[in-house]
Amino acid sequence: MPAELASFVGRRSEITQVARLLELSRLVTLTGVGGIGKSRLALAVAESVRASFPDGVTLVDLAKVRQPDLLSHAVADALPLADQTARQEEALAAYLADRRQLLIFDGADSVVDGCAQLAETLLKAAPDLRIMVTSRQALDVAGEHLFVVGPMARPDAIALLNERAQRSLVEDGGLCERLDGIPLAIELAAVRLADQSVAEIIRGLEDRFHLLDGLRAVIGWSHELCSPGERLLWARLAVFAGRFDLAAAEEVCADRVIPSHEVLDLISGLVERSILVREQGSRYRMLATVREYGEEWLHRLGEEETFRLRRRHKNYYLRLARRGETEWFGPGQEEVFARTRAEHGNLRSALEFCLSVPGEVRDGLDLAASLWFFWVGCGYLGEGRHWLEQGLALDSAPTPERAKALWAGGYVALLLGDIDHAIALLEECREGGGNQADNRTRVRAAHRLGCAALFTDDHAAAVPLLEDALDQYAWLGILDSQVLLGKVELAMSLAVAGRFDDSAELCQEVTAECEAHGESWVLSYAHYVQAYAHWANGELAAADRLARESLRLSRAFNDPVAAVLDVQLLALVLGDADEHERAALLRGAAARLWRSVGPPLFGSRHFHASHAAGETRARSALGDAGYEAALARGRQAGLDYALEISSQGVVFSTGVVQYRP
Repeated sequence: MPAELASFVGRRSEITQVARLLELSRLVTLTGVGGIGKSRLALAVAESVRASFPDGVTLVDLAKVRQPDLLSHAVADALPLADQTARQEEALAAYLADRRQLLIFDGADSVVDGCAQLAETLLKAAPDLRIMVTSRQALDVAGEHLFVVGPMARPDAIALLNERAQRSLVEDGGLCERLDGIPLAIELAAVRLADQSVAEIIRGLEDRFHLLDGLRAVIGWSHELCSPGERLLWARLAVFAGRFDLAAAEEVCADRVIPSHEVLDLISGLVERSILVREQGSRYRMLATVREYGEEWLHRLGEEETFRLRRRHKNYYLRLARRGETEWFGPGQEEVFARTRAEHGNLRSALEFCLSVPGEVRDGLDLAASLWFFWVGCGYLGEGRHWLEQGLALDSAPTPERAKALWAGGYVALLLGDIDHAIALLEECREGGGNQADNRTRVRAAHRLGCAALFTDDHAAAVPLLEDALDQYAWLGILDSQVLLGKVELAMSLAVAGRFDDSAELCQEVTAECEAHGESWVLSYAHYVQAYAHWANGELAAADRLARESLRLSRAFNDPVAAVLDVQLLALVLGDADEHERAALLRGAAARLWRSVGPPLFGSRHFHASHAAGETRARSALGDAGYEAALARGRQAGLDYALEISSQGVVFSTGVVQYRP
């Protein structure tokens, strides 16, 4: 739930009524005109009922989602659930099945049908789930209860005007009535009270907009009171989805009419008039209704101008993605992750533009492929597959952009467990698209084919494939995250083959290179392989320490692939230490994670065998009922609880478990 930037005024009765509806109904939709305060009311209601939902209250911002296919990914992103699967609705349903949780689908207007379908799916799967929706229209599904959010009551409206104007006014309600009691209109009018009286504002509204409703009138008046430069910038800023920063505004919106050095002053003027909201970290956003007004003016400027702005927006975020790909290998990885995640809505908007406008698909392929680090390393494999598959289907011409997208698409499909499709894409990249792929892309495809051999237990093929790819990387003089990851995957193949000394030497080399370059993401995988080798050697203390360090690093990037591998390995370690109940807790937590990733352990028979043996020993020690109970506790409580319990009271010493007094 977001922190409120301004105090909530009034609506006590409405809060009580909606809270009561949530007790009676599992799906409540707040409807009403734009600016009436649906979102703010939903947040206030959520705060009032928070104690009734022990598994959490979660806001899902749908204003940035234009494609119904991305709805489930947006929900997964808001929850502590990795967005890692093309079967995202199933993963969401499984995650929420036994939770008492409240989801708020905020701003469902542009995806009403998709939202209705998703709500029905989740509510059927999760009997204790409640969903509250804000939308200008009903979802129109069985069991939905509507609450029409009306104008503010007169005393509340006057109180809001006084509070936002930061002074007490002699106001008999005339202004608030002229504004139809709409909170957004009142807040915008309050800005004018710094230099005008209530009576002057009322006269201004009546003179100019006597045929318009209160909200349109006050937004239009705010627009008229802006300078020409502010009005033009308002229209241009409407091209952004969600939030943006000053650098983006200057790059996208500045030209000879609005020089870049004037953008900050114009933005400051729009903030003063409450057209823009300044947020922490020097970022800005527009309320949906204000943004829609700006979009109207942008379209009035003509199709050519609208296209020019959207193309500049796309170009800016394509450069941002390319920069992120380059900077991903280095000490700024966590900053790249945070920056890319903050711009997720704008990146989606840029991808939508590329894949819906003739002549822009190749840039869309480039953008989707350049974001591989975000899809793979930061928990968005499912969405990455969505964009890459769309782009590849739209443009089959052999180009460098397609070749890179084939590699990225194969990489994503591989981690999602769709091995045959992954191999087909990677083979096309390496062979069919070879004449257009650059050397780096071809080697990356060969590298991923080696990884596919590892996942399918063809260890005899995996080692030479990975060794050959690494030799080609070295010959080309390439050193980046993929190169180091290739070494880690080779180390894993060597460990599986029993070549522990060779595996350890390679992991030590990777660790040194990671530390030298500030590479933390690959380091988490190197620690995992080292932990695996120590476990296979019976060195439980070292395995436990390294697996937990790997998990700490992977969680900083929201990487569920590394996280679930670490948790599975910790379960093996505890099982070998005869801590079977705690191992079962971790297996339960891992099972929950795998539901959002793909097939457990990528379907590998080799890795399944050790876990099956551990489960057999645990069932023998705990009994079937005891084992299933511990497994269910881990699945229900989740990763943090299972990790906490699994580490309490256990000290590893030369492979022997000792207990703290």
